[in-house]
Amino acid sequence: MTSAVDKLMQTADAPDRFDHSHADLRDLQVEALDERFRERRDRIKLLGRRARDAALTQVRSREDMVPLLFPHTAYKSYPESYLIEERWDRLGKWLGTVSPHPISPIDTDDVAGIDDWIGKLEANGHYVSCSSGTTGKSAMLLASERDMEWSRKDTVNVFSWGSGVQPARDRRIMGLGATASVPKNAVIASAQLAAFGDPDRERYRLPVPPITVGSLTSMVVLRKKIADGSARPEELADYERISKERQEALDAAMIDGAEALIRYRDEKLYISGMWNSLYQLAKIVRDRGYSASDFHPDNCIYVGGGLKRAQLPPDYQEFVHQTFNIPANRDFQNYSMQELNSGMPKCRQGDRYHVPPWIVPFVLDESGDALLPHESGEIEGRAAFFDLSLDGRWGGVITGDKICLDIDPCVCGAAGPSIRNNITRYADIKGDDKIGCAGTVDAYVRGLS
Repeated sequence: MTSAVDKLMQTADAPDRFDHSHADLRDLQVEALDERFRERRDRIKLLGRRARDAALTQVRSREDMVPLLFPHTAYKSYPESYLIEERWDRLGKWLGTVSPHPISPIDTDDVAGIDDWIGKLEANGHYVSCSSGTTGKSAMLLASERDMEWSRKDTVNVFSWGSGVQPARDRRIMGLGATASVPKNAVIASAQLAAFGDPDRERYRLPVPPITVGSLTSMVVLRKKIADGSARPEELADYERISKERQEALDAAMIDGAEALIRYRDEKLYISGMWNSLYQLAKIVRDRGYSASDFHPDNCIYVGGGLKRAQLPPDYQEFVHQTFNIPANRDFQNYSMQELNSGMPKCRQGDRYHVPPWIVPFVLDESGDALLPHESGEIEGRAAFFDLSLDGRWGGVITGDKICLDIDPCVCGAAGPSIRNNITRYADIKGDDKIGCAGTVDAYVRGLS
């Protein structure tokens, strides 16, 4: 007998996967949530504690799931002293509080740094990724080999649906962003290259040093030292030197990237990056005297992530599109986050991000404590999701995003739930973001580790 989880995940390859209405999905999704809860409650320590606190032994409704969702800060709840003091054994124990899979002890005596430690975990089937930490401490997220396999499939499917580009392997891939060098990003990049890249045309990569987990966490450690006054003068001097060198390297890379775009302008291009870097490149290309009429008419674009607090003019998207000759039906944008394992592609007609059947969306009050009533139309509040595809960690997360979720059909024709393209972060609205259960969860996880 096929489980509810499997029924929902089996829609991943179906062309009509976004056509299932909220009413059609509601009962099956609750059944799937209960399946996942029963499977994982005794295997994930934090989940077991949350279930006992809420006196829950079964998920009968979406409301029952709310106290079982983890605040996104749960993946930042490791003591920073573990990083500063390089306590890899303790950090491994902390990871074990949020993973359903036992993490076998590894020999940490010869670990040269966090990237080396992560490599040892990866060799044992545990893939650790980090968020960018743009608002402070980086989240550490554990994934399994099953998660990597899902990402390989999902990234191709969502791009094809959102851009209309078929995996014909007929484009030069232009990697124009500086993304974190973490397992999930590497898997997505390789899958996109295999599906859409012309094997006879070398992929272009912006010539910047990789952003490793080690480089991300070293900034977290230094910020902590600066805040508590323990940073040594030589550490501050190194920081200033490294920052200057990175900016100089980035400036040179922007020139190289613009020249590459001009050089390959007659080819069918697959352009990927983040809005800030793409806008800077477009400005350089325009300054060199080139614009839309000089580029291939069937270019496509893959934009990942938000603005990350970059300050750009109101027409930055149009400026990029008009520079590189991106048709309206080849503009791909995706709503997701490191805490999830699946994407929500934006449709080309309704300007909305579409939620697949295996992601269960929740709109909560601002504190993240209660599910808002929602029987039809659109509602605004704090976004939370349960990604049923996740295997290496609990699939339920309360985010820092404010969204408008519509459970009525989109003008594009898709009947499933969708999210308006006006997503904002509570931290950007209020300068701070506090989720009601976050303090309790953080304290509990720290106590276990």
